[in-house]
Amino acid sequence: MTLDLIRANPTGRIALKIFIAIAGALVVTIGIALIPLPGPGWLLVIAGLGIWAVEYHWARRLLGFTRRHVHGWTQWVTRQSLGVRIVLGSVGLVFVATVVWLSLKYSLGIDVIAEAMHYLATH
Repeated sequence: MTLDLIRANPTGRIALKIFIAIAGALVVTIGIALIPLPGPGWLLVIAGLGIWAVEYHWARRLLGFTRRHVHGWTQWVTRQSLGVRIVLGSVGLVFVATVVWLSLKYSLGIDVIAEAMHYLATH
């Protein structure tokens, strides 16, 4: 209802499009920056798409596509045996650990593996 009132006014329509574009871009950008780190990176990207979907048809379609595929993946994983789910979880953990290690190494100059090896060698 409120969005319809804003869209009824030409100035409001343009202001709404600009606001939605900037807010969505901000949330998507933060989400993309957080993807390599453990945390809500992908969730923020999807939330940014949700913001854009308020005003942009292409974002609604992309959000629908994303929801369908995430739901499909979730359904597929839950139908798998415990062994397959453990392997998938392990691969996910190795991937996240590798990304965290590389992020720390190249962004902060901290090589966690080298530090751990040095600690083990000296203690």
